Amino acid sequence: MTTIGTIESLWRYPVKSMRGAEMPEVFMGFSGIYGDRCYAFKNTAARKGFPYLNANVQQQMLLYCPQFRHPERASKPPNLTEAASIAPGVTPANGDAEDMALDIVAPSGEIVAIDNPALIKLLGAGISEKNQLTLVRSDRALTDCRPVSLISLQTIRQIESELSIPIDKRRFRANLYFNFASESGGFAEDSFVGRRLRIGSKATIMVLERDPRCKMISLDPDSSEHDPEVLRKVAQAHGSFAGVYCAVLIEGLLKKGDLIELLAD
Repeated sequence: MTTIGTIESLWRYPVKSMRGAEMPEVFMGFSGIYGDRCYAFKNTAARKGFPYLNANVQQQMLLYCPQFRHPERASKPPNLTEAASIAPGVTPANGDAEDMALDIVAPSGEIVAIDNPALIKLLGAGISEKNQLTLVRSDRALTDCRPVSLISLQTIRQIESELSIPIDKRRFRANLYFNFASESGGFAEDSFVGRRLRIGSKATIMVLERDPRCKMISLDPDSSEHDPEVLRKVAQAHGSFAGVYCAVLIEGLLKKGDLIELLAD
């Protein structure tokens, strides 16, 4: 078992394609980070396999800020302690819908409940009427691919150097950002594909594949302004990949600063 780095920050995104929030601690379950992408807006005009409205279509989504009404109840499963003491592999129960009640702060400053039809009207502004939207809530993260995403700051700094402009890490919308313990170049996490990582004292993930990137990384997280050169550079220099996708093998709580260890095969 080799220590490879530490968790630099933990993030979750309560509504798919809206602004994320840094968390001091998260519960990582088999279905992903608790409270991550638990809401999305199904879009009738979305392409097959990707049914939800995202910032590729409505760039302004990045400027909407979700806020849980009961942040203490939305931080982890309600029966986490009991489930952990019953038997290995027991999946903690998800919270009640009320535990995950959400309000959205719109770019204008207006606060709208997630299930208020007025929010759908706001999100539809400026895009084709073909984009008919319906709210979806799920106890499992509504991700496009794998439940957990991870990227090193070294990878982000390398892309920044290649572009010769500052790059905000939030463009990559990862759940786990980490620092390598020793000097490593960017994209070193690619070598973990097919390997297991332990994070903290218990949680374990399997790194499944490199993360294929899209227009999202070209959108500024504060302004939603589009700079196509960001994705173009990642495509040309790295085959459009940056970071890795992971599956959860052992559930557990993660904290900022937790060690990441590479487990023996």
